[in-house]
Order: sequence, then structure tokens, then C-alpha cells
Amino acid sequence: MPKLRGVHVSGENRLLVALPKRDHDRLLPHLEKVTLPLRTILYEADGPIAHVFFPLDGVVSLVIMDGVFTIEVGIIGNEGLVGTPVFLGSDRSPTKAIAQVPGTALRLEAKVFQNEMTRGGALHGLVQRYTQTMINQISQSIVCNRRHSVEKRMCRWLLMSHDRVGADEFPLTHEFLAQMLGVRRPTVTAVAGTLQKAGLISYHRGNITVLDRKGLEAASCECYQVVAKELGRLLG
Repeated sequence: MPKLRGVHVSGENRLLVALPKRDHDRLLPHLEKVTLPLRTILYEADGPIAHVFFPLDGVVSLVIMDGVFTIEVGIIGNEGLVGTPVFLGSDRSPTKAIAQVPGTALRLEAKVFQNEMTRGGALHGLVQRYTQTMINQISQSIVCNRRHSVEKRMCRWLLMSHDRVGADEFPLTHEFLAQMLGVRRPTVTAVAGTLQKAGLISYHRGNITVLDRKGLEAASCECYQVVAKELGRLLG
């Protein structure tokens, strides 16, 4: 079984770097490096998924529309891939994949990915376990969105983004964060102000800086630890 490292590996994708050299070399000619500016749509809800993406940095959100709100149900960094519906045999999904923190990714045509999955080799096993981590994360997000306060949910979201970005500072507007949490912008502004006064974060000109990681963990709900523990259990 391939071994994986921590959540963030600068400039690399954890699934790809865990592959045996033979498997990696076979994929390499088919991988195209692309930039993902803020709010880049990787695939639309109920639209065809033509490519899967292996993020190298930045963060991608899986979101779903709920009436007037857009709510995030999953978050992906360079610990995984965008396009698990293709692995599960579907060419579309009710969720939309959108870049919430700018970055880069390696893009692979869905047909090439599907052919690789039929081999049943190392990548298949890694993607299989990663897909389970996404099921766990989405399930926990449903519980979290229903049970916990906006403040606790924001702390959870910031921690998960911090894990994947690999830096204390990253671009993020209140408007976009409100969309991810499914609340109105004034609510996010008020909660962010509370966290800033507590010395946990700072917010300036569209950038969030994590000042007190341990404080954020203490202020978050238990959902963060549940998801992080399962990620570690399944991916090493």
C-alpha cells in the first residue's frame, strides 16, 4: 500500500507522489498543469465532467445550491482529487466544483482516468480510499451545518483550508465565505470580527491570516477532528 504524508505537501499532489514510479510515469504524458484563479469552475452542477484535477496548491470547494444560498459540502486540496464521481462511474454530479483559494492543478482527461482505474493498480487503491474520506467529510458537513453555530463552523472551515493551503495567510472575501457557509455576509462579518478580537485571525483587504491555530481548534466544533482523524486513518 502506498504511503502518504501530511495534508499539505508544497507543490505536489499527495496521491500522485505516492504512486510507484512506473504508474506515475505512465500518467505523466497525460497530465496538464493548469492555473485555477479564484472562482474558477472545474465543473458545473449536473454538467458533464470532462476532466479530473489533482490540485498542487490552492483549495477547491464542492458546493450545492439550496434555494438562494450556495452551501459548501466538501473541500479539496492537494491531499486528493476533484472528480470522484468519475471514479464512481458517473459523468456528472449535483455539486459544482469551484476554486475557493487560487492555485494550480494537474488536469487529466476523464477517459484516460477511467482507463487507469480499470487497471486496478496503485492509483485505483488510493482513489478508492480517498473517495471514502470525501464521503466521510460530506456526511459530517451535513451534520455540522445543521447542529453547530456559524462561529464554530467558520473555525472548522478555516482550519480545513489552513491545512490544505499550507500557509497562514490566504485570500478570502467575506462574500465568498458567506456563500461557503450558507449565511448572509453581515453574519460572516460579525463572526470574523469576533474571531479577530479574540486574536485567532486577522482580516485585511480580502486576506485571512491564521494567528492562533490552537485557539481556532479550541473554538471549532468536534467535526474538524472527526474529519481529520478519518483522513489520517484512510490515507496514512
